[in-house]
Amino acid sequence: MTTIGILALQGAVREHAKAFERAGAEVVLVKKVEQLESIDGLVLPGGESTTMRRLIDKYGFMEPLKAFAAQKKPMFGTCAGLILLASDLVGYSEPHLGVMDIKVERNSFGRQRESFEAALSIKDVGEDFIGVFIRAPHIVEVGQDVEVLAMHGDRIVAAQQGSFLGCSFHPELTDDYRLAQHFVQMVETSSKETV
Repeated sequence: MTTIGILALQGAVREHAKAFERAGAEVVLVKKVEQLESIDGLVLPGGESTTMRRLIDKYGFMEPLKAFAAQKKPMFGTCAGLILLASDLVGYSEPHLGVMDIKVERNSFGRQRESFEAALSIKDVGEDFIGVFIRAPHIVEVGQDVEVLAMHGDRIVAAQQGSFLGCSFHPELTDDYRLAQHFVQMVETSSKETV
């Protein structure tokens, strides 16, 4: 069975765990660096990116997460997790992990009270996926190796680059597990390629 880790420092951890269990994966809540060795793919959940970064630094996760990415192990960032993956952030001189060739703007859809839901067409996932946007970022630019998976109006809200997947919205806050299944399939494909 494919083992998906959820970085369990802050954010929508339980909701992601439920989504991936429904998608047929074994789930590990990653609270210690050593646990990265026992998982096939890692989810960086939605939450608050500044708080998440502070906890990543506090518990010594930064270099191990970069090493995990360097091994081309799949990573999926949702909302705050997307911000962590991005190589370029609008208004910031330094990225966090910086492993995905995208430029991201934080809180670009407004504040908490401006949260909304929207029907999205997500390539390889579905035409009718409901995206839940809460203080959501969006992808401003993508590198040439990045595939855009979904748009909301003129904004990129989901993209994939090799073993990295990122989205602006919160797929874990719905009962639609197709995006989780898509990531599980990415992980399974990656595992076969590295055998």
